[in-house]
Amino acid sequence: MNNEKIKLFLVDDDAVFLKMLEIDFLQHADFTIETFATGELCLLNLSHDPDVIILDYFLDGIEKNAMNGIETLDKIKAYNPDIPVVILSSQDKIDVAVNCMHHRAFDYVVKSETAFMRLQKIITAIFRYKKMEKELNWYMDRM
Repeated sequence: MNNEKIKLFLVDDDAVFLKMLEIDFLQHADFTIETFATGELCLLNLSHDPDVIILDYFLDGIEKNAMNGIETLDKIKAYNPDIPVVILSSQDKIDVAVNCMHHRAFDYVVKSETAFMRLQKIITAIFRYKKMEKELNWYMDRM
């Protein structure tokens, strides 16, 4: 994106982790960040057109009846299937990751000391992919 800030939604019910993630992103790159403690709040703000959403898998720490990450992911994809969503979870299980991918998550990251670095790489890959897609569409339009 040419000199435009990437609009990033961070969704996690763990307030401390959410703040740490926000600070890490603001220190390492030029992002516009909106944070949400529930999937419901994220969904209410989708009209703000996020470029990428990083979404916690469980989301039940504040309200036990809150939508979980998969339900939120499904609603995000119903709203706009082109928004890349990265699921972030403490679940280090392959079946959980595969399930997220079946629900059209762009990627799955386990919460760990390397999670932030991995998220940075994924966001870079998302925008590299979007740029290639845009160039391909431009080329195809001229054929």
